[in-house]
Amino acid sequence: MWLLRQRPSLSVFVFLQILDVLTTMIGLRLGAGEASAFVGSLMHLGLVPGLMISKILAVLLVLIALRRKKPQIVVMANIWFAGLITWNLLLIFSQGWKHVRV
Repeated sequence: MWLLRQRPSLSVFVFLQILDVLTTMIGLRLGAGEASAFVGSLMHLGLVPGLMISKILAVLLVLIALRRKKPQIVVMANIWFAGLITWNLLLIFSQGWKHVRV
């Protein structure tokens, strides 16, 4: 029952993970760099495998938080990933603007 009340936060979390992967891939293809040293170190495995490993770790951390009944961690993760996606979008628009002006 308690887990069902966390459903909106979990839905947002999943949606943000998908958006983060998509915006990261687009940004990297447009020439932006990976800002996270941790994710960057995973990229030696390849773009998609590196991103998937980072997402698996994010999901594991959220599952641990929920198991310990700490839903505020999911909310904080959502805020963090919303900020990352915003940053990615700014980089995408910035890179796109450079390509339009050239």
